[in-house]
Amino acid sequence: MSISLKNVSYSYRGKYQTVRAVDGVSYDFEPGKCYAIIGKSGSGKTTLLSLMAGLDVPTEGEIIIDGKSTKQWNRNRLRRDAVSVIYQNYNLFPLLTVQENIRYPLDLKKVPRKNATELAVKVRERVELSASYDNRLPAHLSGGEQQRVAIARTLAQGCKIILADEPTGNLDSTNTANIVKILCSLAHDDGCTVIIVTHDPAVAEQADAVLQMKDGSWI
Repeated sequence: MSISLKNVSYSYRGKYQTVRAVDGVSYDFEPGKCYAIIGKSGSGKTTLLSLMAGLDVPTEGEIIIDGKSTKQWNRNRLRRDAVSVIYQNYNLFPLLTVQENIRYPLDLKKVPRKNATELAVKVRERVELSASYDNRLPAHLSGGEQQRVAIARTLAQGCKIILADEPTGNLDSTNTANIVKILCSLAHDDGCTVIIVTHDPAVAEQADAVLQMKDGSWI
């Protein structure tokens, strides 16, 4: 599933002035590739990722996903069926076990429990976590393990566009390398469109293409 930016801009009203956080950005992201978006804090990269996730719509221009503008999508359905976001702080449910966290999007879709559990096991194995993790709570996992669970939940969701906002920001170099390897495999082996916002050069150099933002625009 492709995602295309067509002269996308986004402005919001700050305390004293209107801020143009994204300014006339265009790009075509292709399935089967892993992209990195880099730039200093305040450059607009996280705002752009939020727009691609359908958390808001551009004030100018369009974001086209599967041939349809995000302004035309039901944005709750967009985030359920087409676009999944992986966050720096994992966003796991603290009172749900690993398996319950992975299975959560399937439960929302009312997938039969037996089928949902089988898929949860399959994607948990894909991120190299053993069955011994199934009944653990997130508080009993390391940061790298929590991020693997978050990625497994994304896999269970089945979206073909995966957006990752600083997914390795809280991880050491070993776990960073493992997480990036998994994300790249989702692009190269599963045909997903993977877009990673990162400050880490070691992450960016593993991507198929690197885009740099400054003052809301590409450099």
